[in-house]
Amino acid sequence: IFCCERDESQIILIGSILLKRIKYSLLVSCVLIIDSFGQDPTFSQFYANPLYLAPSFAGATEEYRFALNYRNQWPAVPGVFHTYSISFDKALLNFNSGIGVLATYDVAGSGELSTTNIGLLYSYDFRINEDWHIRPGVNFKFTYLGLDIYKLVFASQMTGSGTVPPVYPPPFNKVADVDFATSALVYDDRFWGGFTLDHLLTPKQSFYGDEATLPVKMNVFGGMQILRKTRLRHTYQEVLSVAFNFQKQADFYQTDVGLYYYRDPLIFGLWYRGIPFMTTQAGDAIIGLVGIKTKQLHIGYSYDFTISNLISSTHGSHEVSLVYEFNSFSIGQRTKIRAIPCPEF
Repeated sequence: IFCCERDESQIILIGSILLKRIKYSLLVSCVLIIDSFGQDPTFSQFYANPLYLAPSFAGATEEYRFALNYRNQWPAVPGVFHTYSISFDKALLNFNSGIGVLATYDVAGSGELSTTNIGLLYSYDFRINEDWHIRPGVNFKFTYLGLDIYKLVFASQMTGSGTVPPVYPPPFNKVADVDFATSALVYDDRFWGGFTLDHLLTPKQSFYGDEATLPVKMNVFGGMQILRKTRLRHTYQEVLSVAFNFQKQADFYQTDVGLYYYRDPLIFGLWYRGIPFMTTQAGDAIIGLVGIKTKQLHIGYSYDFTISNLISSTHGSHEVSLVYEFNSFSIGQRTKIRAIPCPEF
């Protein structure tokens, strides 16, 4: 029941904390007793979590890369909406390939409805000609769905004189399943574009064995460097990039469009999330980003300023990323690497 951005289509703007608690209790109750369809969380700094965006990015680094990502969504809403991600990948230069491992943990609501994914990724880089490359990738993963039912407050417990003892649904089994994603990325030294198809095995989502599955998610992303300046032969000192990321899952969809500006060692970003003229609202959020990028370490912070009807109810969203890249080979070997021009945040 949690859409890609958990936006206005997921919850109704309501006037008091009590009514919000009732609403979330009813939503979680629906997960327990009827068929439902869940959606994935999303990251505003999706290029700071490249393996989550597309398995094609596995190994698209000089040699080793380690990434940590944390998102705190809608801190003003009762319950928690936190997403954690950790990944490690390595370039296999002699095989034009990359491998990686990605683990994500998403927890939502007072009942701590949680989703854990652990995946193994592989990508291969095909060189079409001197300038263009195609990089397909795959992700085989294990998924686990959990819930702490004893932390829920159900609407049936709430009365005019207080709460009554809960009546819990029958015991349920926590859900484990396998999943698969595939992607493709095309790029040269200024342009990149690609797509990802995730949840192709539509893993189970029902605690009671109903026919509830996770819908297939599609990402289409890309961009280009429209300005770049350099003082050194292989190091850019100033880059301006435009990029987009479109996501669709079941009946939910969203588009992120924005700019990145990098001036060594700082990076700034400004994004718009929403689809103008397709909804009755101005959009979902305006996203601001600030970061620092050194040769090995990238640190970023972004804030989503809500512009939908929920503007007074969410307090936005916070996101932090940390990426560390390192290698063990000589300078001469670096000529074998063709860097993807997309930003690191």
